[in-house]
Amino acid sequence: QVQLVESGGGAAQPGESLRLSCAVSGALINRGILVWYRQSPGKEREFVARFNDDFTSLPPLIYDSSVEGRFTISRDTGKNTAYLQMNHLKPEDTAVYYCSLNKGGQNYWGQGTQVTVSS
Repeated sequence: QVQLVESGGGAAQPGESLRLSCAVSGALINRGILVWYRQSPGKEREFVARFNDDFTSLPPLIYDSSVEGRFTISRDTGKNTAYLQMNHLKPEDTAVYYCSLNKGGQNYWGQGTQVTVSS
């Protein structure tokens, strides 16, 4: 059973930072495609960042333009955990953040963690 658990969300003021974690069990994070998404009420889930271990023609770390230069994705293979470091937060970053592991032709999702950025 593949399980993903996000944590680290919370409230932050604009300009502050948060680090999200995605603990994965039942699969190795570096043997699948680990992707961070976010979703706000009334909006579709949108791509945030992902690792690229499969396509050598693309950068090893891929970000949506809305977070490029502010967010950094990383992972600790020993802990089988991925991270999303979010710096210079903006109110528009407010969303539920999800991690997803694409493995064996199947997508696995966590429950999400809420990030709220407001003054």
